[in-house]
Amino acid sequence: MPHEQISAELDECIRLCLDCYRTCQQTASVHCLELGGKHVEPQHFRLMLSCAEVCRTAAALMLNNSPQHHLQCAVCAEICRQCAESCREIGDMDECVAACEACEESCQRMAASGGGQAVTGIRGEQHAAH
Repeated sequence: MPHEQISAELDECIRLCLDCYRTCQQTASVHCLELGGKHVEPQHFRLMLSCAEVCRTAAALMLNNSPQHHLQCAVCAEICRQCAESCREIGDMDECVAACEACEESCQRMAASGGGQAVTGIRGEQHAAH
């Protein structure tokens, strides 16, 4: 894959992660807190805050050119999927659902791009990414 495509894909994933971070953080802190009820049930509210944080961290690892960013992107994609489902189920959270789904899709591609490259593992060992 040419360097320009990789950079464009990386830039897009960073943008979508930061957008999802902003959307989940603001939606939880303003929309959900003001509406109350199902919007602030602990499981849902914690999931939204977790989604915001995992997106922010994924963006930071990509911005830092971390060789482990694809690992964080895999986690980010899964939490975004769960958050989108929860927001859809509760309702009146279309912007959050859309941001989570876009981030999930982009992070899935980024996680898959780690395959076949030698990366340094969390403990520092060299291994082939899956």
